[in-house]
Amino acid sequence: MKHETQTGQATTHSTTHSTIDGTFDGTAYSVAGEGEALILIHGVGMNRRVWEPQVEALQGQFRVVSYDMLGHGASRLPAASPQLEEYAAQLLALVDHLDIETAHVVGHSMGSLVALEFALRYPSRVASVAALNAVYDRTPAQRSAVMQRAASLNGGLDQPSIDATIARWFDDPVPGHLAKAAQMVRSLLESVDLEGYARTYRLFASSDQAHVGRLTQLAMPALFMTGECDPNSSPAMSESMAAAAPLGRAEIIASERHMMNVTAPSIVNQRLLRFIRNVNRVSRGAAS
Repeated sequence: MKHETQTGQATTHSTTHSTIDGTFDGTAYSVAGEGEALILIHGVGMNRRVWEPQVEALQGQFRVVSYDMLGHGASRLPAASPQLEEYAAQLLALVDHLDIETAHVVGHSMGSLVALEFALRYPSRVASVAALNAVYDRTPAQRSAVMQRAASLNGGLDQPSIDATIARWFDDPVPGHLAKAAQMVRSLLESVDLEGYARTYRLFASSDQAHVGRLTQLAMPALFMTGECDPNSSPAMSESMAAAAPLGRAEIIASERHMMNVTAPSIVNQRLLRFIRNVNRVSRGAAS
C-alpha cells in the first residue's frame, strides 16, 4: 500500500527557504524552493545529502527535489536483481505524487543512468536531462575493473574498499581544500545499507551499455558533463553520448574528478544554470 509521512519543515539550507522532508511509497525525499521542478539523482553509495551544494545554490530559482535512490538513505530496497526500469519507476511515482508535470532532471554517476532511462521512457515528463559523470560503453579494461569491484561486494563494503573509493574520487592523499568534502562522502559510504549498495552497484557495473543505440531517441536537450580527470566516467564517454543525442551537448570541467558536484560545486552549478536557461530560452522562442 502506498503511504506518505511528512517530517515537517526545517530551514536547513537557507534562512529564506524551507525544506520539506517526506517519505512516499518507500522513497525518502526533500523539496526546497519554488518554481520549475529540478530533480537531483545521486550515485551509488550516496544519498540525497550529497546534493546540498546544489540545493543551497538553486533553491532560490527552482523547486528542487532530491531523493534517496532505492537501497540508499531512508528509501526501500530494490529487487534482488534490479533493472534500471525499477529505478526509473521509483522516480515516476515520486513526480506523480508531487504533482510535477515536467522537470529538469539531473543525475550523477548511477543517477545519470537513472535520469537517462527516465527521459527515454517518459519523455513528456522531462524538460531537459543532465548526466554528470555518466558511464557509457566502457572499454574492456574499464569493464573488468568495475566488475571486479562488484564481485568483491560479496564480503560487504569494508574499510579498505571505502579508502580505495575515496582515493579514486579525491586523490591520495586527499588535498587539504577537499578534506571536508571527502569526509562527508566517506560518512555517506560508511552509513550505506550494505545490501542496497551491493544490489545497486552490481546493476551500475553491468549497465554501461544500457543506452548504447538508444540515445538517438532522446527527445529533449541533454547535457553530458564530466571531469577532465575522471577515468571511469571519462570525457570520451560524455562526448560520445552527446554526439549520439539529437540535442546533446558535452562539457568537460578541467582538473576535476568523479565527485565534482562537491569538489567544484560553483562551477557545476553555473554550468547547470546556463544549460537550463538556454533550454528555457529556446523553448520560449519556439512557443512564440
